Amino acid sequence: MFSDSYTPIVNGVSVSIQLLIEELRARGHSVHPYTAAYPGYRDDDPNVVRFRSIRTPYTGDYPLAIPPFYQYVRGFRSQAFDLVHTHTPYTVGYVGMRWAESEHLPLVSTYHTLYEKYVHYIPMFPKWYVLYKIWKHTNYYYNQCQQVIAPSEAAKKSLARHYVTKPITVIPTGCKVNRGLDRPEARRAAGVRDNEKLALYVGRIAREKNIGFLLEAAAIAMRQNSALRLIFVGDGPFRARSEAYARALGIGDRTKFVGAVPRESVETFFAAADLFVFASQTETQGLVIGEAMLHGVPAIAVQGGGAAAAVEDNVNGFVVPPDVGMFADAMLRFFSNAALAERLSRGARESSKGWTAATMCDAVLEVYERAVHEYRGGVKTYEYSRAD
Repeated sequence: MFSDSYTPIVNGVSVSIQLLIEELRARGHSVHPYTAAYPGYRDDDPNVVRFRSIRTPYTGDYPLAIPPFYQYVRGFRSQAFDLVHTHTPYTVGYVGMRWAESEHLPLVSTYHTLYEKYVHYIPMFPKWYVLYKIWKHTNYYYNQCQQVIAPSEAAKKSLARHYVTKPITVIPTGCKVNRGLDRPEARRAAGVRDNEKLALYVGRIAREKNIGFLLEAAAIAMRQNSALRLIFVGDGPFRARSEAYARALGIGDRTKFVGAVPRESVETFFAAADLFVFASQTETQGLVIGEAMLHGVPAIAVQGGGAAAAVEDNVNGFVVPPDVGMFADAMLRFFSNAALAERLSRGARESSKGWTAATMCDAVLEVYERAVHEYRGGVKTYEYSRAD
């Protein structure tokens, strides 16, 4: 597997890859991740290969892998791999594509990110030029694959707009099973009082996540519900600006930015929350929404992108237009109606039953088998084992 984003980075891509690797290995498959070196981090996994990397003002906490890569080729060839699975079309993913080509291996790639939504991170070139290059490269890269995985229908439609003609399979990322944390204990750990209602956001604090929208909606709702509190779990380039905006809106004392926390600690906040709020329209899927629903936490999401696809309106949450007032109204409706909140919570738990790592792995293994079958000219060379 080749990815620019991997542990210790915590985001939807790295979490998805880690869950898939754990499930594949539990079934006896050998998986070797190739990624960029992260300063000061040492892997416990002996199969991880780290390319040299640098930090740039434009990539932030994401180290950028740099050549030469040829010094790692001998080790790659010695493994006699059956298949290459990339998780990015850039840098590390491009290396994976070329190495798969040179070793005559089938290539599968997952389209995790709507890259055109992130052009503001490349300010040194005109926007039209960056969008054009993204379009051209997306079209080229994914048409080199035998099979493509999209985590949502929104991601699949994006690939279609880029004229990707290779087979595309929609496979949502699975979630780890809820460990059943004690809710009162989780709320105490999160600093939530018994009489307070907690709305939770988990993710990067970045421009494309629409954090200002959430703060404005929360400010409207808080004026009518004095028990409402909002917690942001995660870090990013917009954190300081978001904290300042919360103070300017007059909700700084009822809004808490806890920053980045260890992956295993995020579950505490899910267990403590009453409602999950998400306004980003740049996601390919609603992984973090699925994680919230594993804990019976309904979600409010904004229409557009893949995140809203994880929410069934009035069943496990609400899907609203990108309107601050309507988002605030949905929050108030939820917190003012205990029977509604309980029904949506039950719906969230029921919805999450199919979002497991095992289900995801079953589907990915079928894609692998099709890729190998196609690459070998229609001759099936081996069968992958499946979970009972």
